[in-house]
Amino acid sequence: MLLRYVFGVGLGAVATFFLFLLMQALIKSDKSPFDESITGKIVDFVRVEEDIDIQVKRRKPTPPPPPDEPPPDLPKPQFDSSNVSQGVEIGAVDVQLDLNVGGTGGFSSDGEYLPIVKVAPVYPRRAQTRGIEGYVLLEFVVTKTGAVRNPVVIESKPPGIFDRAAIGAALKFKYKPKVVNGEPIDVAGVRNRITFELQDG
Repeated sequence: MLLRYVFGVGLGAVATFFLFLLMQALIKSDKSPFDESITGKIVDFVRVEEDIDIQVKRRKPTPPPPPDEPPPDLPKPQFDSSNVSQGVEIGAVDVQLDLNVGGTGGFSSDGEYLPIVKVAPVYPRRAQTRGIEGYVLLEFVVTKTGAVRNPVVIESKPPGIFDRAAIGAALKFKYKPKVVNGEPIDVAGVRNRITFELQDG
């Protein structure tokens, strides 16, 4: 017990001696541990911006694409017009007639219907590129105003290739209407054959 007491006192004395030396060293130092001021040199610099050459790119508008090749000259279809009931054949030449307006109905004399304007149909591009030829036989009504109504395909060769083009052209036909007793009337059953042929070369 005594030995432990002597050992504890001795160890305490040594620790006290070292603490005393540490305090002595801190007192002699110029630096205070409580001084929180920032030490060091402050470097002040100014960033100089270099002259930058700005290059402006002028965009040129892109040139338009070259135009597509114009379509080849379309062949002129041939018209074979006929009235089946009377057997009158009408050629492909457009007939221009001066209509005499008079009387109550606007027509001075009786007469059969006559074609005034016939529009050539547009040759279908698919048939043209494949070299297909053919014809379409239409039947329609010539009205009392000279217009075409209800065109119907009676026969076509080859089937379905030229039907739409023939009907579209027939709807643009103009006729001098048939006149009976001074009055224009509708004429049903008028047939017209449109032939589609490619021109040589």
